[in-house]
Order: sequence, then C-alpha cells, then structure tokens
Amino acid sequence: MIAKIVKGSNFKGVVSYILDKEKDAKILVCDGLFAENKETIAGSFEAQARMNPKVTKPVGHIALAFSKKDEHRLTDRAMAEIALEYLKNMGITNTQILIVRHFDKEHPHVHIAFNRIANDGRTISDRNERIRSTRICKELTQKYGLYFANGKEQVKHHRLKEPDKTKYEIYSILKSEVSKCGNWNMLIVNLKKQGVDVRFKYKGGSDEVQGVVFSKNGYPFSGSKIDRRFSYSKIDVVLNANRHEGRQRVMNNQAAEYPTPSIPQFEPRGDNDLYSGSIGLFMSANANAQVDENYFEEQLKRKDKKKKQRKIRF
Repeated sequence: MIAKIVKGSNFKGVVSYILDKEKDAKILVCDGLFAENKETIAGSFEAQARMNPKVTKPVGHIALAFSKKDEHRLTDRAMAEIALEYLKNMGITNTQILIVRHFDKEHPHVHIAFNRIANDGRTISDRNERIRSTRICKELTQKYGLYFANGKEQVKHHRLKEPDKTKYEIYSILKSEVSKCGNWNMLIVNLKKQGVDVRFKYKGGSDEVQGVVFSKNGYPFSGSKIDRRFSYSKIDVVLNANRHEGRQRVMNNQAAEYPTPSIPQFEPRGDNDLYSGSIGLFMSANANAQVDENYFEEQLKRKDKKKKQRKIRF
C-alpha cells in the first residue's frame, strides 16, 4: 500500500477526474457532500472552502494504491475501511470526503478528495504529511497483512531512462548472483558473464578494501548506491555465510553417504536350550576339569565309608 498526496485549488477538476466514467469509477464513501452529480459535489466542496479564504489550496487529493497480489481480498468495503483509517491516522477528520474506486489499472486503487477546510473552518495541517503518510501506509500494510513490496520491486523498469535503467539492471543481477556465490572471485566471474564489471576501492593506498563499484553500459555505481544491501561489507558477509553453509552441506552429505558402522550386540535368550539346560557348554576347560576332579573325590569318599560300615557289622 502506497499513497500519493497532491494539493490544489480546483475542486471541479479533481471531482471530474475522480468520477470520470471512462475510469469505471465507483463511489465508496461520500460524506458531507450533496452528491446528485459532479457539479453538486464540487459546489459543496467550494462552499465549505469559502469559510477560510486565506487558504489558497483547499483541495486535498490522495491516491491509495495496493498490490495486485491483494486484489482478491480488497472488496469495496475493505478498501473503504482502510482508506478511512488512513485518513483518521493522518488527522484528516471532521471534513468533507469523497472516496472513489477505479478499475482502469491492473492494481486496486482508490482516489480520495477531501476539503482541507474542516467543517468548523479550521485548516487541516499538512505538516510532514509525506513522512507521516509513509509511516502510516507501512503500519496499515502490516496490520491488514497486505503485500509489502521492496522499493525496487515497485519500479516499472520499462519506463526508466539512463542511467537509472542500468542501475536497476545491475540491482536485479546482484540480487540473483550474490545469494549463489561463496566468494568474490566466483561473484566477479558470474557478473562478468552478464556484462557487469567490478572494481574495488581501497583505503588510503593500502590493501584494505573499503568499497566496491559495479559498472555496466559505461555507467558506474557504488554498491551502496544501488542498494544498501550491496555495499562491500554486506556482500562480504553474505558470501562468507554462503561458503559456510556450502561446507556444512558437504559434510552432512558425506556423513549420510558413509555412516559409522554399528557393532552388533548379542544377548543370550532366556528360551535358548543350550543356555538354560547345558551350562557346561559355557564353562571353560579348567572349570570342567575341576568339576570332574571333585566328582571322583566324592565318589571315593562314599566307597570308603561303605567299607568301614561293613567291617563294623557282627
């Protein structure tokens, strides 16, 4: 959502433009105006403006434009509510207002005509109106979840003239290439293929780089002038991050391709006949010999005891 503000002195002209039938105009809000036709609407504006003849430009005209991506959400009611909230936040209240939707362009937009002379005769302040308008547009865009385009994305490149045309060409190329490269050498090669030359600026005749200049079609631009994100230091941060992420991906892929072998763990099962019934199979040879020796000694003792018992009998 963006706003364009214009002030003027001719209410008939702005009303005629806003309600032009060729623009497929549709009135959404008409407050404080005799709205029989264009002439009566303009006459209502002019009558109130005469309450404060010292103001030479009583006409307020604002165009509110939205992204085409939000077209499906922007019903007439939604656009009217957003426009009224915008006016309230701008301090444009207690005055005559005409809000009209146009359908002559691909993006949704409304035109607002208002009287800078309020209903009580005071003048509606226009102090810092463009700064305030920019802030309020951002706030409403976030509040209503509307599409927020980067400033460069709003530019219609086919209408640009040199050197701005080349400047935005370089912007588009950098936006694509910086995110792909892992170092300056790679970036320079990729830019060269697309007709962009790179030159570094050094600090005080030293080897310390303090800036970068991109050139195309004979037009040079420092990186920060193309966009703040394309200063030398910020590009360098992105390239280092890309290189780190690339190394991490390689390590992760190697780990997935050559996993560490696991050592199988064997545990005896309680229902194993060899384990539960044949304990001798799990004893060492010495242990088996000791069992045999004890067994024979016990047998000899029993025989001796029986012989002694026989001798005692009468």
